[in-house]
Amino acid sequence: KSSTRLKNGQKIRIPPIDTNTSNQIYSKSIRPKSIISKLDAKNLKAKIIYQDDDIIIINKPSGLAVQGGSRLNSNLDDMLKALYFEKNEKPRLVHRLDKDTSGVLLIARHAPAARALAKSFQSKEIRKIYWAIVVGVPSKERGLIDLKLTKKIGVGGEKVIASVKNGKTSQTIFRIVDFAGDQAAWLVFEPLTGRKHQLRAHAVTLGTPILGDGKYGQRKAFLKNDQIATRLHLHARGMKFIHPAGHKMEILAPVPDYITQTFKVLGFDLNKEKDPFMEPVV
Repeated sequence: KSSTRLKNGQKIRIPPIDTNTSNQIYSKSIRPKSIISKLDAKNLKAKIIYQDDDIIIINKPSGLAVQGGSRLNSNLDDMLKALYFEKNEKPRLVHRLDKDTSGVLLIARHAPAARALAKSFQSKEIRKIYWAIVVGVPSKERGLIDLKLTKKIGVGGEKVIASVKNGKTSQTIFRIVDFAGDQAAWLVFEPLTGRKHQLRAHAVTLGTPILGDGKYGQRKAFLKNDQIATRLHLHARGMKFIHPAGHKMEILAPVPDYITQTFKVLGFDLNKEKDPFMEPVV
């Protein structure tokens, strides 16, 4: 295990390696055979919203897992083999989004870029902005959610719950952009920490689960309207960060069609959010 520490007297056995084939497998000059279909590769390339020599930014679709799992047939990490372009090095993930969350996903095209971006994430130099439609309207127009969260394994799989004793600090700034009576609201979330399912758990804390999030909101997370999709309405709208080359950069990801449709049904105007990167005021 990754937590294991060696002690004096312990022995490590490394299985025999066929050096004749290993040089071919691990050589950077030879690309591994891709298992991604031509259609998947084409669709992934169509999701690119920015690209240069150091990074690629895609608008990840809802439903695509970022990394593999025992119950997943495909994931973005494997699909990155389709994004070599002129380089002989597989692009690297530097952060993650939940499978059902859409939006901005930043990818490094080589190791130095990955290290630079990882450093920015660790030092919290990166601002991430999420849009969400929630069921109900928070009692406050804006505020800071400060809650300790811990992971829990249950019937529905792994999720996070509030725990003062065992939880890790999680903080999110939120504000209301618009609302439809007391039925639903359009919120902007800016996470200050990066816990698993943080925004989904924090939305429930406000008493307003994210629309389509049955895992955390159960039946309360859905609206009785055939024109509204039952999928998770959480979108990583934008990101501000320091480019590996040293300059400041910001990027916005177009909103998915099913969320745009829900905006229309609820009467929300996408143009109402004039400054997605408005400095947070709590």
